[in-house]
Amino acid sequence: MLDTPKSLRLHIALTGRVNSGKSSLLNLVTGQDAAIVSPERGTTTDVVEKAMELAPLGPVLWLDTAGTGDDSLLGAERLRRTRSAIDRADVMAIVTAPGVWGEAEERLLAAARERHIRAIAVVNRCDTAEPAPEFLAALREKCGGIAPVAATACDPSQRDRVLAAFKAALIEAAPEEFVEPPPLLGDLVSPGGSVMLIVPIDKQAPKGRLILPQVQAIRDALDAGAAVTVVRDSEYAAALAAQRTPPSLVVCDSQVVDLMVRETPPEIPCTTFSILFARFKGDLRRLAEGAAAIPRLRDGDRVLIAEACTHHAAEDDIGRVKIPRLLAAKSGAKITCEVFSGRDYPCDPGVYRLIVHCGSCMLNRRETLRRIELAGGTPITNYGMAISCCRGVLDRVLSPFRLGGRDADA
Repeated sequence: MLDTPKSLRLHIALTGRVNSGKSSLLNLVTGQDAAIVSPERGTTTDVVEKAMELAPLGPVLWLDTAGTGDDSLLGAERLRRTRSAIDRADVMAIVTAPGVWGEAEERLLAAARERHIRAIAVVNRCDTAEPAPEFLAALREKCGGIAPVAATACDPSQRDRVLAAFKAALIEAAPEEFVEPPPLLGDLVSPGGSVMLIVPIDKQAPKGRLILPQVQAIRDALDAGAAVTVVRDSEYAAALAAQRTPPSLVVCDSQVVDLMVRETPPEIPCTTFSILFARFKGDLRRLAEGAAAIPRLRDGDRVLIAEACTHHAAEDDIGRVKIPRLLAAKSGAKITCEVFSGRDYPCDPGVYRLIVHCGSCMLNRRETLRRIELAGGTPITNYGMAISCCRGVLDRVLSPFRLGGRDADA
């Protein structure tokens, strides 16, 4: 579980006023000095991330944020990073104290509601003052749950007892898709069927390993009781011909989608890893509709290329070279593509005519959906959708989702 990717963990944001005890709570929960604590205001200057296994929830990622009400020179930047952390949170924990609930906490609660996530109230410092029943009842009305704790004065031997209420509130607030995560491809194949994955091994492939979407597809197929065959694009046609029974599904890297469509008989469903992730992490229908804007691009239009991971750009980088080239060829327009990577995401995507997002394998579902929401009325699609549209095969690679699954009518 320690090796579980961050993108597959439940993200829990610890928020609250400056010096409310968020970092002390993180240290209590993890049982180690994960964050610096001090009586000085504003000790946490940046988001502190800590991954752990939290039974019975499983793998989680704590996001210890800078406190609100920071009037220092860096206060505005700390607040911006706190908002960014909240954007990817599945649950928000608002850390406060007995009798303390005011405008700062209401703003945090409003931020949680705006992002459609549940918030729980963690009443810290209960060792110094017993919270009034009326105060707890009021918080219970406002939040998805409450948890009285004493983050700094707790005897280590009593840690599990103190944390019981906190974990119970987290379980109640956890989103359904985390408790029962959606399938990646398991609902597109029948038990006893087979899946064939086409994985190009080129200069952009990581040395000695498969990338995360490929590994997740293999595991999801095995969980569904399907056999898996993995081949390079150069061996695909021969491997397919050697199959006694046609595969239930073929999945390829988007960069060889034209080869897959050309070599795959029309009766065999096929799609791409990126399109699987459009459904698994985001909104398949919205991203498919966004691809329709590509042929409508005009001279002078600005296109945002949003890439969640950071890597050294190769000579023929997909986001910086290949996709801009494909967009220009498909639209026939002289466009300007601007690339943002990592956690950087423009606050005003509305200045763009189109947003092309990566497959989100390094983002959790919550942050991906938030980025789609922030796009507003701007068409948004992802790498796989864009490439398939430009290659003229988008209808074919979307066909498996008309045959069944959560987005059967997409």
